[in-house]
Amino acid sequence: MVFDYERPTNVDTIIVYADDVQYAQPFLQAMAQTPSANRTHWILVACAPRVTHRVSKFASNRSRENWRNKWAEKLFQGCEPLLQPNAGKLSTVLAKGPLTELLADIQSEYGANVQVVDLRRPKMSEPAAVPAVSSVPKLGSLLASMGAVWTVLLGETLSA
Repeated sequence: MVFDYERPTNVDTIIVYADDVQYAQPFLQAMAQTPSANRTHWILVACAPRVTHRVSKFASNRSRENWRNKWAEKLFQGCEPLLQPNAGKLSTVLAKGPLTELLADIQSEYGANVQVVDLRRPKMSEPAAVPAVSSVPKLGSLLASMGAVWTVLLGETLSA
């Protein structure tokens, strides 16, 4: 006899993208305190930092995978205790490719109505208060000062 298992319809599924425990901690604590947290399936997705081009030239694929797995374990160990006391179910996933593909896979498994919460630390951008400096005035003043030096040098050479 085969039983057809159906997911309970009263369970919400929330995908949480995280890359830093300290940044995500206050948000996770607040989300875990909501009244619906005990009937929520949390999918915690670890988004490891990119390996720079310089490092990737000297590190093997295996060592990069080992580093990514250790990094994800530290993230999960820091985030799981925040959700487990009040959360219904917790799953952990290490993102190994583009998040859009991972989201499509999760949506195909749990339905299209999953909620996505992005708790990744924002990237630092250039400050907007620093005005853009044009190089044209610098070049103009450089040419003017060089012209003044040549004028002085030529004037002293011709007068001697």
